[in-house]
Amino acid sequence: MKEQAVFVLADRALDHVVQQIGDSQWAMDMPATFARRDTSTVPTLRTIISYHAYDDAWVPDMLAGRTMDEAGKEKFKGDLLGDDPKAAFAHIVARACAAAEQLNDPERTVHCSFGDYPAREYFWQINGFRGLRAWEIAKVIGVDPTLPDDLVQGLWDELSPIADWMRSIGVFPPAIAVPDDAPLIQRLLGITGRDPR
Repeated sequence: MKEQAVFVLADRALDHVVQQIGDSQWAMDMPATFARRDTSTVPTLRTIISYHAYDDAWVPDMLAGRTMDEAGKEKFKGDLLGDDPKAAFAHIVARACAAAEQLNDPERTVHCSFGDYPAREYFWQINGFRGLRAWEIAKVIGVDPTLPDDLVQGLWDELSPIADWMRSIGVFPPAIAVPDDAPLIQRLLGITGRDPR
């Protein structure tokens, strides 16, 4: 499966979870595992979704080959979710997915804040983040965390070859042992350091 197709599945899975957030849940504190590595502050659910909105808002510019300076570093500064966070998030996801679907050169250079990468590798970095977060957030808010089978397969194909490297640079926590004959979603969660139980 092409990387951009996995992105669309992952982003839509995350949006599907966001659309199920209850009005009273936006201000809830998230588990400590959601804290950023550079701080011990525990974020709220809205903070987490706001970060995903910000990250997704950049996707069209990134895939168009624009640098952050060319696009405008302050372009997405501020509250992107507003008074209707579900609708705002869905709109941002729709724009990001459209940009991914229109990409015709997976080797196009994407200018990230931390370096330049082919679009294919950029997707490797962002697909797992979205797909795995969809599962994690669903668990926290108490909705069905099941991910589509084709998304699970796509993430497995992308992440299993690089999971040890991702762990070595601190992206993934230590792997959790899962039987070799376990369902693929459990093996995906295990290699990315998430307890499937």
